[in-house]
Amino acid sequence: MRWSSALTMKMQSKTLIVLMAEDDADDRLMVEEAWKEIDSPHDLRFVMNGEELLNYVYHREPYQESGSAPVPSLILLDLNMPKVDGREVVKTMKVDPVLKRIPIVIFSTSDQHEDVVPAYDLGVNGYITKPLTFDDLVATMKMVNDYWLSLTTLPPQS
Repeated sequence: MRWSSALTMKMQSKTLIVLMAEDDADDRLMVEEAWKEIDSPHDLRFVMNGEELLNYVYHREPYQESGSAPVPSLILLDLNMPKVDGREVVKTMKVDPVLKRIPIVIFSTSDQHEDVVPAYDLGVNGYITKPLTFDDLVATMKMVNDYWLSLTTLPPQS
């Protein structure tokens, strides 16, 4: 089978869930618009902070109802958020036998060594510095979609 055929077949798989934790409403809106722009077949969902993300993945209030919080295939995580920050989310999820398999990619304004290195030490799967322009954000979302949701083989969802 040719490489392009294999990629095309994989890209036609089921709809996946991308869960993004982002406390800034303007950033959420921009990411949502960029996601629409790339016309991804996958579902992008938002939570506003780390506490809400943990409630989502552990099916706690308000995500207790069946089907309200499907297992994400990928988490895009801001580092600095109120209530529970991104670092605490990673620490919590990476010790859970099931949740540790969900790829977590940091999506932060910081590209500082003192943020990047500890994030990888905690077990994140990637670190992306937020682009400055909308066009660059669209290109970044396209790369995230193509790499994590089309090319990469993700662990089965439990």
